[in-house]
Amino acid sequence: MSGIISAEPFNTYFPQTRGNTTWQGFVTAIYEVGCLLGAIFILTFGDWLGRRRAIMLGGIVMILGVIIQVSPIYGYHATAQFIVGRTVTGVGNGINTSTIPTYQAECSKTTNRGLLICIEGGVIAFGTLIAYWIDFGASYGPDNLTWRFPIAFQCVFGLIISCFMLWLPESPRWLLTKDRHEDAETVIAALHGWERKSPETQLTISVIMDSIHAAGHHGGVTPFSTLFGGGKTQHCRRMLLGASSQFFQQLGGCNAVIYFFPILFETSIGQSHSMSLLLGGINMIVYSIFATTSWFIIERVGRRKLFLWGSVGQCLSMVLVFACLIPGSPPAAKGAAVGLFTYIAFFGATWLPLPWLYPAEVNPIKTRAKANAVSTCSNWLFNFLIVMITPVMISGIGWGTYLFFAILNALFIPCIWIFYPETAGRSLEEIDIIFAKGYCENMSYVKAAKELPKLEETDIDRMAKEYGFIKDNEEVGQRRGLTGGKRA
Repeated sequence: MSGIISAEPFNTYFPQTRGNTTWQGFVTAIYEVGCLLGAIFILTFGDWLGRRRAIMLGGIVMILGVIIQVSPIYGYHATAQFIVGRTVTGVGNGINTSTIPTYQAECSKTTNRGLLICIEGGVIAFGTLIAYWIDFGASYGPDNLTWRFPIAFQCVFGLIISCFMLWLPESPRWLLTKDRHEDAETVIAALHGWERKSPETQLTISVIMDSIHAAGHHGGVTPFSTLFGGGKTQHCRRMLLGASSQFFQQLGGCNAVIYFFPILFETSIGQSHSMSLLLGGINMIVYSIFATTSWFIIERVGRRKLFLWGSVGQCLSMVLVFACLIPGSPPAAKGAAVGLFTYIAFFGATWLPLPWLYPAEVNPIKTRAKANAVSTCSNWLFNFLIVMITPVMISGIGWGTYLFFAILNALFIPCIWIFYPETAGRSLEEIDIIFAKGYCENMSYVKAAKELPKLEETDIDRMAKEYGFIKDNEEVGQRRGLTGGKRA
Protein backbone atom coordinates (compact mmCIF):
# COMPACT_ATOMS: atom_id res chain seq x y z
CA MET A 1 0.00 0.00 0.00
CA SER A 2 2.87 2.39 0.70
CA GLY A 3 4.08 2.17 -2.89
CA ILE A 4 0.58 2.95 -4.15
CA ILE A 5 0.09 5.87 -1.80
CA SER A 6 3.35 7.48 -2.85
CA ALA A 7 2.54 7.08 -6.57
CA GLU A 8 1.69 10.29 -8.41
CA PRO A 9 -1.52 9.00 -10.10
CA PHE A 10 -2.86 7.92 -6.73
CA ASN A 11 -2.16 11.34 -5.27
CA THR A 12 -3.93 12.91 -8.24
CA TYR A 13 -7.14 11.04 -7.45
CA PHE A 14 -6.71 11.37 -3.70
CA PRO A 15 -4.79 14.64 -3.12
CA GLN A 16 -5.21 14.52 0.66
CA THR A 17 -2.44 11.87 0.82
CA ARG A 18 0.17 14.03 -0.95
CA GLY A 19 2.95 14.71 1.56
CA ASN A 20 0.61 14.28 4.53
CA THR A 21 1.81 11.50 6.83
CA THR A 22 -1.37 11.60 8.91
CA TRP A 23 -3.57 11.04 5.85
CA GLN A 24 -1.20 8.36 4.54
CA GLY A 25 -1.44 6.56 7.86
CA PHE A 26 -5.23 6.96 7.99
CA VAL A 27 -5.97 5.73 4.45
CA THR A 28 -3.65 2.77 5.00
CA ALA A 29 -4.91 1.98 8.51
CA ILE A 30 -8.64 2.27 7.77
CA TYR A 31 -8.35 -1.24 6.33
CA GLU A 32 -7.54 -2.46 9.83
CA VAL A 33 -10.71 -0.80 11.13
CA GLY A 34 -12.68 -2.85 8.62
CA CYS A 35 -10.85 -6.00 9.71
CA LEU A 36 -11.73 -5.19 13.31
CA LEU A 37 -15.40 -4.84 12.36
CA GLY A 38 -15.25 -8.18 10.57
CA ALA A 39 -13.77 -9.83 13.66
CA ILE A 40 -16.53 -8.28 15.80
CA PHE A 41 -19.08 -9.71 13.36
CA ILE A 42 -17.67 -13.21 13.92
CA LEU A 43 -17.55 -12.56 17.66
CA THR A 44 -21.30 -11.93 17.48
CA PHE A 45 -22.51 -14.32 14.79
CA GLY A 46 -19.69 -16.84 14.31
CA ASP A 47 -21.24 -19.62 16.41
CA TRP A 48 -24.53 -19.29 14.56
CA LEU A 49 -23.03 -18.97 11.07
CA GLY A 50 -20.50 -21.83 11.22
CA ARG A 51 -16.96 -21.94 9.88
CA ARG A 52 -17.66 -22.78 6.26
CA ARG A 53 -20.36 -20.21 5.57
CA ALA A 54 -18.37 -17.51 7.39
CA ILE A 55 -15.35 -18.07 5.15
CA MET A 56 -17.46 -17.89 1.98
CA LEU A 57 -19.14 -14.72 3.26
CA GLY A 58 -15.75 -13.15 4.00
CA GLY A 59 -14.57 -13.75 0.43
CA ILE A 60 -17.73 -12.24 -1.04
CA VAL A 61 -17.49 -9.13 1.16
CA MET A 62 -13.85 -8.66 0.16
CA ILE A 63 -14.80 -8.71 -3.53
CA LEU A 64 -17.54 -6.13 -2.91
CA GLY A 65 -15.06 -3.86 -1.16
CA VAL A 66 -12.57 -4.16 -4.01
CA ILE A 67 -15.23 -3.13 -6.55
CA ILE A 68 -15.98 -0.03 -4.47
CA GLN A 69 -12.26 0.82 -4.24
CA VAL A 70 -11.42 0.58 -7.94
CA SER A 71 -14.44 2.48 -9.27
CA PRO A 72 -14.01 6.07 -7.96
CA ILE A 73 -14.44 8.86 -10.51
CA TYR A 74 -12.17 11.87 -10.11
CA GLY A 75 -14.00 14.81 -8.53
CA TYR A 76 -16.94 12.73 -7.26
CA HIS A 77 -15.94 12.19 -3.62
CA ALA A 78 -13.28 9.73 -4.76
CA THR A 79 -11.40 9.75 -1.45
CA ALA A 80 -14.52 8.99 0.57
CA GLN A 81 -15.47 6.16 -1.78
CA PHE A 82 -11.98 4.68 -1.60
CA ILE A 83 -12.00 4.77 2.20
CA VAL A 84 -15.43 3.07 2.29
CA GLY A 85 -14.26 0.39 -0.12
CA ARG A 86 -11.08 -0.22 1.80
CA THR A 87 -13.10 -0.57 5.00
CA VAL A 88 -15.52 -3.06 3.39
CA THR A 89 -12.61 -5.14 2.08
CA GLY A 90 -11.21 -5.12 5.59
CA VAL A 91 -14.52 -6.43 6.97
CA GLY A 92 -14.26 -9.44 4.67
CA ASN A 93 -10.66 -10.08 5.66
CA GLY A 94 -11.55 -9.73 9.35
CA ILE A 95 -14.25 -12.37 8.93
CA ASN A 96 -11.79 -14.75 7.29
CA THR A 97 -8.85 -14.18 9.64
CA SER A 98 -11.17 -14.80 12.59
CA THR A 99 -12.52 -18.03 11.11
CA ILE A 100 -9.90 -19.78 8.96
CA PRO A 101 -7.42 -20.64 11.78
CA THR A 102 -10.30 -22.05 13.84
CA TYR A 103 -11.53 -24.07 10.87
CA GLN A 104 -8.04 -25.43 10.19
CA ALA A 105 -7.42 -26.32 13.82
CA GLU A 106 -10.73 -28.16 14.11
CA CYS A 107 -10.23 -30.14 10.90
CA SER A 108 -6.53 -30.98 11.36
CA LYS A 109 -4.84 -33.96 12.96
CA THR A 110 -2.75 -33.40 16.08
CA THR A 111 0.44 -34.22 14.16
CA ASN A 112 -0.05 -31.64 11.41
CA ARG A 113 -2.19 -28.90 12.97
CA GLY A 114 0.77 -26.60 13.58
CA LEU A 115 2.19 -27.24 10.12
CA LEU A 116 -1.06 -26.45 8.34
CA ILE A 117 -1.65 -23.18 10.16
CA CYS A 118 2.02 -22.22 9.67
CA ILE A 119 1.55 -22.88 5.95
CA GLU A 120 -1.30 -20.36 6.14
CA GLY A 121 1.19 -17.88 7.62
CA GLY A 122 3.62 -18.64 4.82
CA VAL A 123 0.89 -18.05 2.27
CA ILE A 124 0.30 -14.64 3.88
CA ALA A 125 3.96 -13.83 3.27
CA PHE A 126 3.82 -15.05 -0.33
CA GLY A 127 0.63 -13.04 -0.85
CA THR A 128 2.42 -9.95 0.46
CA LEU A 129 5.30 -10.70 -1.92
CA ILE A 130 2.96 -11.00 -4.91
CA ALA A 131 1.11 -7.81 -3.94
CA TYR A 132 4.32 -5.84 -3.52
CA TRP A 133 5.82 -6.80 -6.88
CA ILE A 134 2.51 -6.20 -8.65
CA ASP A 135 2.50 -2.73 -7.06
CA PHE A 136 6.10 -2.20 -8.15
CA GLY A 137 5.48 -3.30 -11.73
CA ALA A 138 2.22 -1.39 -12.07
CA SER A 139 3.93 1.81 -10.89
CA TYR A 140 5.60 2.01 -14.34
CA GLY A 141 2.30 1.64 -16.24
CA PRO A 142 -0.47 4.06 -17.29
CA ASP A 143 -2.02 6.24 -14.59
CA ASN A 144 -5.15 4.16 -14.03
CA LEU A 145 -3.27 0.86 -14.12
CA THR A 146 -0.85 2.11 -11.47
CA TRP A 147 -3.33 1.94 -8.63
CA ARG A 148 -6.52 0.30 -9.93
CA PHE A 149 -5.05 -3.00 -11.13
CA PRO A 150 -3.15 -3.98 -7.94
CA ILE A 151 -6.31 -3.41 -5.90
CA ALA A 152 -8.59 -5.18 -8.40
CA PHE A 153 -6.29 -8.22 -8.41
CA GLN A 154 -7.52 -9.07 -4.90
CA CYS A 155 -10.77 -10.32 -6.46
CA VAL A 156 -8.92 -13.37 -7.78
CA PHE A 157 -8.18 -14.57 -4.26
CA GLY A 158 -11.64 -13.68 -2.95
CA LEU A 159 -13.17 -15.84 -5.67
CA ILE A 160 -10.81 -18.72 -4.88
CA ILE A 161 -11.71 -18.62 -1.19
CA SER A 162 -15.47 -18.44 -1.72
CA CYS A 163 -15.70 -20.96 -4.57
CA PHE A 164 -13.42 -23.65 -3.17
CA MET A 165 -15.26 -23.67 0.16
CA LEU A 166 -18.30 -25.00 -1.72
CA TRP A 167 -16.51 -28.38 -1.94
CA LEU A 168 -15.05 -28.45 1.56
CA PRO A 169 -16.82 -29.87 4.64
CA GLU A 170 -17.95 -28.03 7.75
CA SER A 171 -15.84 -28.37 10.91
CA PRO A 172 -16.78 -31.66 12.63
CA ARG A 173 -16.44 -30.06 16.06
CA TRP A 174 -18.86 -27.29 15.11
CA LEU A 175 -21.28 -29.90 13.76
CA LEU A 176 -21.16 -31.77 17.06
CA THR A 177 -21.92 -28.60 19.03
CA LYS A 178 -25.09 -28.36 16.91
CA ASP A 179 -26.00 -32.02 17.61
CA ARG A 180 -25.42 -32.94 13.96
CA HIS A 181 -23.77 -36.24 14.89
CA GLU A 182 -24.27 -38.07 11.61
CA ASP A 183 -22.81 -35.20 9.58
CA ALA A 184 -19.85 -34.96 11.98
CA GLU A 185 -19.34 -38.72 11.77
CA THR A 186 -19.12 -38.48 7.98
CA VAL A 187 -16.61 -35.61 8.08
CA ILE A 188 -14.37 -37.20 10.74
CA ALA A 189 -14.29 -40.49 8.83
CA ALA A 190 -13.42 -38.68 5.60
CA LEU A 191 -10.70 -36.54 7.19
CA HIS A 192 -8.98 -39.56 8.75
CA GLY A 193 -9.69 -42.13 6.06
CA TRP A 194 -11.78 -44.30 8.41
CA GLU A 195 -15.13 -46.02 8.03
CA ARG A 196 -18.08 -44.06 9.42
CA LYS A 197 -18.98 -46.71 11.99
CA SER A 198 -15.42 -47.75 12.80
CA PRO A 199 -14.26 -47.84 16.46
CA GLU A 200 -11.73 -45.08 15.71
CA THR A 201 -14.43 -42.76 14.41
CA GLN A 202 -16.72 -43.44 17.36
CA LEU A 203 -13.91 -42.95 19.90
CA THR A 204 -12.90 -39.63 18.31
CA ILE A 205 -16.51 -38.43 18.44
CA SER A 206 -16.87 -39.51 22.06
CA VAL A 207 -13.71 -37.66 23.12
CA ILE A 208 -14.85 -34.49 21.33
CA MET A 209 -18.29 -34.79 22.94
CA ASP A 210 -16.69 -35.14 26.37
CA SER A 211 -14.78 -31.91 25.69
CA ILE A 212 -17.95 -30.17 24.52
CA HIS A 213 -19.88 -31.13 27.63
CA ALA A 214 -16.94 -30.41 29.93
CA ALA A 215 -16.99 -26.88 28.55
CA GLY A 216 -20.74 -26.70 29.12
CA HIS A 217 -21.55 -26.41 25.43
CA HIS A 218 -24.96 -27.98 24.73
CA GLY A 219 -25.63 -26.50 21.31
CA GLY A 220 -26.81 -23.03 20.45
CA VAL A 221 -24.71 -19.86 20.71
CA THR A 222 -22.11 -19.32 23.42
CA PRO A 223 -22.95 -16.20 25.50
CA PHE A 224 -20.28 -13.51 25.82
CA SER A 225 -20.16 -13.97 29.59
CA THR A 226 -18.68 -17.44 29.07
CA LEU A 227 -15.45 -15.86 27.82
CA PHE A 228 -14.75 -14.62 31.35
CA GLY A 229 -15.18 -17.94 33.12
CA GLY A 230 -12.53 -19.63 35.27
CA GLY A 231 -12.54 -22.97 37.03
CA LYS A 232 -11.33 -26.13 35.34
CA THR A 233 -11.91 -24.81 31.84
CA GLN A 234 -10.11 -21.45 32.37
CA HIS A 235 -11.99 -19.74 29.55
CA CYS A 236 -10.81 -16.23 30.43
CA ARG A 237 -7.15 -17.13 30.87
CA ARG A 238 -7.12 -19.01 27.58
CA MET A 239 -8.83 -16.15 25.75
CA LEU A 240 -6.25 -13.71 27.15
CA LEU A 241 -3.36 -15.96 26.13
CA GLY A 242 -4.58 -16.04 22.54
CA ALA A 243 -5.42 -12.35 22.39
CA SER A 244 -2.09 -11.35 23.93
CA SER A 245 -0.18 -13.21 21.22
CA GLN A 246 -1.97 -11.14 18.55
CA PHE A 247 -1.46 -7.99 20.62
CA PHE A 248 2.28 -8.71 20.95
CA GLN A 249 2.61 -9.44 17.23
CA GLN A 250 1.44 -5.97 16.32
CA LEU A 251 3.27 -4.06 19.06
CA GLY A 252 6.47 -5.80 17.96
CA GLY A 253 6.49 -3.52 14.91
CA CYS A 254 5.88 -6.00 12.10
CA ASN A 255 3.49 -3.82 10.12
CA ALA A 256 5.59 -0.74 10.72
CA VAL A 257 8.19 -2.59 8.63
CA ILE A 258 5.90 -4.39 6.14
CA TYR A 259 3.64 -1.43 5.28
CA PHE A 260 6.20 1.36 5.37
CA PHE A 261 9.46 -0.33 4.37
CA PRO A 262 10.07 2.00 1.37
CA ILE A 263 9.20 5.05 3.47
CA LEU A 264 11.60 3.86 6.19
CA PHE A 265 14.37 3.55 3.62
CA GLU A 266 13.65 6.99 2.15
CA THR A 267 13.20 9.00 5.34
CA SER A 268 15.37 7.11 7.83
CA ILE A 269 18.14 5.66 5.68
CA GLY A 270 18.22 8.22 2.86
CA GLN A 271 17.76 6.01 -0.22
CA SER A 272 16.10 7.24 -3.42
CA HIS A 273 12.43 6.48 -4.02
CA SER A 274 13.13 3.93 -6.77
CA MET A 275 15.84 2.19 -4.77
CA SER A 276 13.60 2.12 -1.70
CA LEU A 277 10.81 0.42 -3.67
CA LEU A 278 13.27 -2.11 -5.09
CA LEU A 279 14.75 -2.89 -1.67
CA GLY A 280 11.22 -3.22 -0.33
CA GLY A 281 10.56 -5.91 -2.92
CA ILE A 282 13.76 -7.73 -1.96
CA ASN A 283 12.70 -7.51 1.66
CA MET A 284 9.43 -9.24 0.77
CA ILE A 285 11.40 -12.05 -0.86
CA VAL A 286 13.39 -12.48 2.36
CA TYR A 287 10.12 -12.39 4.29
CA SER A 288 8.59 -15.15 2.16
CA ILE A 289 11.65 -17.40 2.33
CA PHE A 290 11.88 -17.24 6.11
CA ALA A 291 8.09 -17.66 6.47
CA THR A 292 8.57 -21.23 5.23
CA THR A 293 11.05 -21.98 8.05
CA SER A 294 8.29 -22.54 10.59
CA TRP A 295 6.84 -25.30 8.40
CA PHE A 296 9.80 -27.52 9.23
CA ILE A 297 10.34 -26.66 12.89
CA ILE A 298 6.95 -25.80 14.40
CA GLU A 299 6.23 -29.30 15.71
CA ARG A 300 9.85 -30.13 16.59
CA VAL A 301 10.69 -26.91 18.42
CA GLY A 302 7.26 -26.06 19.81
CA ARG A 303 5.35 -22.82 20.21
CA ARG A 304 7.06 -21.44 23.33
CA LYS A 305 10.61 -21.59 21.98
CA LEU A 306 9.64 -20.03 18.67
CA PHE A 307 7.84 -17.21 20.49
CA LEU A 308 10.94 -16.62 22.63
CA TRP A 309 13.46 -16.88 19.79
CA GLY A 310 11.38 -14.54 17.66
CA SER A 311 11.12 -11.93 20.41
CA VAL A 312 14.87 -11.99 21.02
CA GLY A 313 15.64 -11.75 17.29
CA GLN A 314 13.19 -8.93 16.68
CA CYS A 315 14.46 -7.02 19.71
CA LEU A 316 18.11 -7.25 18.66
CA SER A 317 17.22 -6.29 15.08
CA MET A 318 15.47 -3.15 16.27
CA VAL A 319 18.47 -2.37 18.53
CA LEU A 320 20.69 -2.58 15.45
CA VAL A 321 18.38 -0.27 13.49
CA PHE A 322 18.20 2.54 16.04
CA ALA A 323 21.88 2.25 17.00
CA CYS A 324 22.94 2.69 13.37
CA LEU A 325 20.57 5.62 12.85
CA ILE A 326 21.81 7.62 15.87
CA PRO A 327 24.99 8.93 14.16
CA GLY A 328 22.93 10.24 11.24
CA SER A 329 25.54 9.39 8.59
CA PRO A 330 24.75 7.45 5.37
CA PRO A 331 27.40 4.72 5.99
CA ALA A 332 26.00 4.01 9.46
CA ALA A 333 22.45 4.03 8.10
CA LYS A 334 23.30 1.04 5.91
CA GLY A 335 23.62 -0.99 9.10
CA ALA A 336 20.04 -0.02 9.88
CA ALA A 337 19.01 -1.58 6.58
CA VAL A 338 20.58 -4.85 7.73
CA GLY A 339 18.54 -4.63 10.92
CA LEU A 340 15.30 -4.25 8.97
CA PHE A 341 16.14 -7.33 6.90
CA THR A 342 17.01 -9.44 9.94
CA TYR A 343 13.84 -8.25 11.66
CA ILE A 344 11.60 -9.42 8.83
CA ALA A 345 13.47 -12.74 8.71
CA PHE A 346 12.88 -13.41 12.42
CA PHE A 347 9.29 -12.25 12.15
CA GLY A 348 8.51 -14.44 9.14
CA ALA A 349 9.93 -17.53 10.83
CA THR A 350 8.22 -17.05 14.20
CA TRP A 351 5.74 -14.29 14.99
CA LEU A 352 4.02 -14.34 11.59
CA PRO A 353 2.21 -17.72 11.96
CA LEU A 354 2.25 -18.30 15.73
CA PRO A 355 -0.44 -15.78 16.82
CA TRP A 356 -2.83 -17.35 14.31
CA LEU A 357 -2.05 -20.86 15.51
CA TYR A 358 -1.95 -20.35 19.27
CA PRO A 359 -5.44 -18.87 19.88
CA ALA A 360 -7.04 -21.48 17.62
CA GLU A 361 -5.64 -24.36 19.66
CA VAL A 362 -5.38 -22.94 23.19
CA ASN A 363 -9.11 -22.09 23.49
CA PRO A 364 -11.74 -24.78 24.24
CA ILE A 365 -14.45 -25.72 21.80
CA LYS A 366 -17.17 -23.78 23.62
CA THR A 367 -15.41 -20.43 23.32
CA ARG A 368 -13.08 -21.13 20.39
CA ALA A 369 -14.99 -19.11 17.78
CA LYS A 370 -15.60 -16.13 20.06
CA ALA A 371 -12.17 -16.20 21.73
CA ASN A 372 -10.46 -16.45 18.36
CA ALA A 373 -12.53 -13.50 17.18
CA VAL A 374 -11.41 -11.54 20.27
CA SER A 375 -7.81 -12.40 19.40
CA THR A 376 -8.34 -11.19 15.85
CA CYS A 377 -9.97 -8.00 17.15
CA SER A 378 -6.83 -7.46 19.22
CA ASN A 379 -4.69 -7.97 16.13
CA TRP A 380 -6.53 -5.52 13.92
CA LEU A 381 -7.07 -2.91 16.63
CA PHE A 382 -3.35 -2.63 17.34
CA ASN A 383 -2.53 -3.13 13.67
CA PHE A 384 -4.53 0.05 13.06
CA LEU A 385 -2.72 1.83 15.88
CA ILE A 386 0.77 0.92 14.67
CA VAL A 387 0.06 1.64 11.00
CA MET A 388 -1.55 4.97 11.94
CA ILE A 389 1.24 6.25 14.17
CA THR A 390 4.33 4.88 12.39
CA PRO A 391 4.64 7.66 9.74
CA VAL A 392 4.10 10.27 12.48
CA MET A 393 6.69 8.63 14.77
CA ILE A 394 9.29 8.38 12.01
CA SER A 395 8.89 12.05 11.09
CA GLY A 396 8.74 13.13 14.74
CA ILE A 397 11.28 11.06 16.70
CA GLY A 398 13.27 9.31 13.97
CA TRP A 399 15.47 6.56 15.41
CA GLY A 400 13.44 6.66 18.64
CA THR A 401 10.72 4.76 16.73
CA TYR A 402 12.96 1.69 16.58
CA LEU A 403 14.06 2.04 20.19
CA PHE A 404 10.37 1.98 21.13
CA PHE A 405 9.83 -1.31 19.26
CA ALA A 406 13.04 -2.82 20.69
CA ILE A 407 11.84 -2.19 24.26
CA LEU A 408 8.42 -3.69 23.54
CA ASN A 409 9.94 -6.86 22.07
CA ALA A 410 12.14 -7.24 25.14
CA LEU A 411 9.08 -7.02 27.39
CA PHE A 412 7.41 -9.92 25.57
CA ILE A 413 10.07 -12.42 26.72
CA PRO A 414 9.18 -12.68 30.44
CA CYS A 415 5.45 -12.75 29.65
CA ILE A 416 5.87 -15.71 27.29
CA TRP A 417 8.22 -17.53 29.68
CA ILE A 418 5.82 -17.25 32.64
CA PHE A 419 2.37 -17.59 31.07
CA TYR A 420 2.47 -19.47 27.75
CA PRO A 421 2.05 -23.29 28.10
CA GLU A 422 3.35 -25.49 25.30
CA THR A 423 0.65 -26.93 23.02
CA ALA A 424 2.74 -28.69 20.36
CA GLY A 425 1.90 -32.35 19.83
CA ARG A 426 -1.34 -32.09 21.80
CA SER A 427 -4.84 -32.73 20.57
CA LEU A 428 -7.34 -29.94 21.20
CA GLU A 429 -8.93 -32.11 23.88
CA GLU A 430 -5.54 -32.74 25.57
CA ILE A 431 -5.10 -28.99 25.92
CA ASP A 432 -8.35 -28.92 27.92
CA ILE A 433 -6.78 -31.47 30.28
CA ILE A 434 -3.65 -29.30 30.70
CA PHE A 435 -5.69 -26.39 32.03
CA ALA A 436 -7.82 -28.64 34.22
CA LYS A 437 -4.62 -30.13 35.68
CA GLY A 438 -3.13 -26.72 36.40
CA TYR A 439 -6.31 -25.54 38.09
CA CYS A 440 -7.07 -28.68 40.10
CA GLU A 441 -3.47 -29.26 41.22
CA ASN A 442 -2.76 -25.56 41.85
CA MET A 443 0.30 -25.34 39.63
CA SER A 444 1.34 -23.06 36.80
CA TYR A 445 -0.14 -24.01 33.46
CA VAL A 446 3.34 -23.98 31.92
CA LYS A 447 4.40 -26.61 34.45
CA ALA A 448 1.19 -28.59 33.92
CA ALA A 449 1.91 -28.78 30.18
CA LYS A 450 5.47 -29.99 30.88
CA GLU A 451 4.39 -32.64 33.39
CA LEU A 452 1.41 -34.05 31.52
CA PRO A 453 2.54 -37.04 29.41
CA LYS A 454 1.36 -37.53 25.84
CA LEU A 455 -2.19 -38.86 26.00
CA GLU A 456 -4.05 -41.26 23.78
CA GLU A 457 -7.78 -40.72 23.31
CA THR A 458 -8.58 -43.39 25.90
CA ASP A 459 -6.28 -41.57 28.37
CA ILE A 460 -8.06 -38.28 27.69
CA ASP A 461 -11.37 -39.99 28.43
CA ARG A 462 -9.98 -41.36 31.72
CA MET A 463 -8.48 -38.04 32.84
CA ALA A 464 -11.68 -36.20 31.96
CA LYS A 465 -13.40 -38.44 34.52
CA GLU A 466 -10.63 -37.83 37.08
CA TYR A 467 -11.05 -34.06 36.82
CA GLY A 468 -14.83 -34.32 37.01
CA PHE A 469 -15.63 -33.39 33.42
CA ILE A 470 -17.83 -36.50 33.14
CA LYS A 471 -19.26 -38.48 36.04
CA ASP A 472 -20.11 -42.04 35.10
CA ASN A 473 -20.57 -44.34 32.15
CA GLU A 474 -24.33 -43.87 32.03
CA GLU A 475 -23.97 -40.10 31.83
CA VAL A 476 -21.19 -40.47 29.26
CA GLY A 477 -23.53 -42.40 26.99
CA GLN A 478 -26.28 -39.83 27.40
CA ARG A 479 -24.00 -36.89 26.75
CA ARG A 480 -22.21 -38.31 23.77
CA GLY A 481 -25.48 -38.76 21.96
CA LEU A 482 -24.01 -41.61 19.90
CA THR A 483 -27.39 -43.30 19.59
CA GLY A 484 -28.41 -40.81 16.97
CA GLY A 485 -28.27 -37.06 17.06
CA LYS A 486 -30.38 -34.85 14.88
CA ARG A 487 -29.38 -33.81 11.39
CA ALA A 488 -29.83 -30.42 9.85
